[in-house]
Order: sequence, then C-alpha cells, then structure tokens
Amino acid sequence: MADRMALRLSFFYGAYFLYGGLSLPFLPAWLGVKGLDAREIGIVLAAPMVVRVLAVPLWSRLADRLGMLPRALVAAAAASVAAFALVGVLSGFAAILIGFAVAATVSAPVLPFGDALALRALRGRMPRYGGVRLWGSVTFIAANLGGGLLLARLGAADVIWAVVASLGLTAAAAFGLAQREPPAPERIEAASTQDALWRSRAFVAVVLGASLIQASHAVYYGFSTLQWSARGISGPAIGALWALGVVAEVLLFALSGRVVGAVGATRMIMLGGIGGIIRWGAMALDPPTAALPVLQCLHAATFAATHLGAMHFMAQAVPAGRGATAQGDFTAVQGIVSAGAMSLSGVLVAHVGSLAYGAMAMAAGLGTLLAAAAFAWRRGADGNG
Repeated sequence: MADRMALRLSFFYGAYFLYGGLSLPFLPAWLGVKGLDAREIGIVLAAPMVVRVLAVPLWSRLADRLGMLPRALVAAAAASVAAFALVGVLSGFAAILIGFAVAATVSAPVLPFGDALALRALRGRMPRYGGVRLWGSVTFIAANLGGGLLLARLGAADVIWAVVASLGLTAAAAFGLAQREPPAPERIEAASTQDALWRSRAFVAVVLGASLIQASHAVYYGFSTLQWSARGISGPAIGALWALGVVAEVLLFALSGRVVGAVGATRMIMLGGIGGIIRWGAMALDPPTAALPVLQCLHAATFAATHLGAMHFMAQAVPAGRGATAQGDFTAVQGIVSAGAMSLSGVLVAHVGSLAYGAMAMAAGLGTLLAAAAFAWRRGADGNG
C-alpha cells in the first residue's frame, strides 16, 4: 500500500505541474487573443498572487480544523476544473479578471493541500519524498517543450482548454489520493494551530529563510532570458540553459533520500542559500557564456535543496494535524516575499542591469543566516538539525 501511495503522489505532482507548465508560459498568449492589452494582462496575472496570499491560509486552517484534508484537496481540484472552464468562455477585461480571481481562490490551495497530504502519507518514510516530487519537475519541462508545439497546432485561442484538461488530470489524481488517504489526525482548533506554529522560533526562521532564498530567483526568472538574448545567445541555447537547471533539480530530488539524511533539513536550506550567494554573486559580475552551464547547475541548490529542506523540516517539526496550516502559511509568506522581490528586481534591472543579481545574493545570504538560526534552535531543543 505504501508503494501505491507513493505512485499516486507521483501522479498528483506530475499532473499539477503539467498544469503549471502549460499555464505560466501560455495563458498570457490566450489573454492577448481575448483582446486584453499589456496593462490588462498584467493586472489579470497579478490577481492570483493577491488572492493566493489571502485565500490559502484560510482554506488550510479550515481543512485542519475539520480534519478533512483529503476531501478538501479533491474539492479544490474539482472546483479548479470548473472555474477555469468558466474562464475559457468569458470575454472582456472585467469578466476575465473576476473569473481569474475566482479560479485562483479555489485553485490556490491545491498544491499546499497536496504537499501536506504527501508529508502525512510519507511520515516516517520522508526519504521517498524527493523521488515522488521529481515527477512534478519532469512534467513541467515536458509541458514547457510540448506546450509550444501545442500552441502552434491549436492556436492561442484554444490553449485554455489544455489548461483545463491538465487540471482534470490533477482532480483525478487528487481523488486517487483521497481513496488511499493516510490515517487522519484529530481535529484541532484554528487558534491553537496558529499560535503553536508562529510561537516556534525555528518555524518562523525556516519559513522566512526559505522564502527569501526562493525569492532570490526573481531576477533570473524575470530577466535572464532578455539579458542572455541581448548578449547574442540564441533561443535554443537559452532553452537548453533553462532545461539544464531543471535537470540538476531533478537529479537532486532523485538522490535526496541519502543527501538529506546526511546533511539534515535546516542545513539543506543553508546549502540552498550558500548556492544562491555563489550563483547570484557570479551572475552580478556578468560572467562569460561558458560559465553559465555551471551556474545553472546550482539550481539544484538554490531551488531543490531549499525546497527539500523546508519540506523535511515540516515533516519533522509540524504535527500531522497542522500540516495544511503550516503549508498554507508557508505558501502565503513565499508569495508575499516573492512578489516583493519581483517588483524590486524590475526596478533594479532597469537602473543597474546585471548588478541587480547582487541584491538577490544578499537575499540568499539573509535566508542562509535565518536557516542557521533555525538549525541552532532545533539542535538546542531536541538535537535534530
């Protein structure tokens, strides 16, 4: 049964990140075909970020309080299919904006609920987590590559239905998880959940530290393609550089059982932060093209090690009955920090170009210090780093 649960979790992550790999690059093209201008597209795409910060903590606390995490995951995933199908038939800026906000409200908790259920199901077997989660990265790459072909074949006007179909797979995967749900913990009071989590210095430090390290990708995510193109690097070469980073991420996920066991959860986050200091510090110096593949391999540290460390910390430090709340709060904080970093990165790139990566290195450094503090506090409390 344990292997079947891991297989179902792999299917869930694969389906969800198929949706992510289709929606992130290609929904802007659909919005353009619907007649929205650049300003309106920006507003519509920003709406889910705002809604996510507000909605996820509320939904996650409710799921923990009622002790119905698997059913909440199924409900959110099914509602996401219906909401994006509705978006697909809407026209006009106002209607599409409202539709996107509704869709974000119901879809935002899907991944935090899935992560919380994965940590509960794999409790005591966390070395399996990386092997499960890597399928999300694999399908994200496949969606990026295949989505371009799909866009050329279907046209931008129909790409929304590919997004709806991927959400349908996610809903089916969520239903499969609910059929094999792990033993449910006791219901808890929402107020006691919030107090217990945010009174833990280690929890606060891990959430803030990991969020800062993940947010340090802002200049890379937003502007690296433009900067590399300006240097004369071809489109296929840029695609290969992006793919190389995700391949490095997948390799660390595959090896994570042994790596995290040897390094420890909070030290994995520290490793991610140190990788960010090196990676973004080097990028700030506008390195030669030959150095870029090496720097891209550090994505295994900056993204994957940070994520793995945070998830293993949650599995160790957060009671199962508070898993959804912890994931929801973590998601909200990451959203706030990442949005701030992305806004700042645009201003910095406009004024100082590649030197903007220096600010990202500083964010990674601060995240490293917070992770080190969490390690010290955890070791002092129970000897577990």
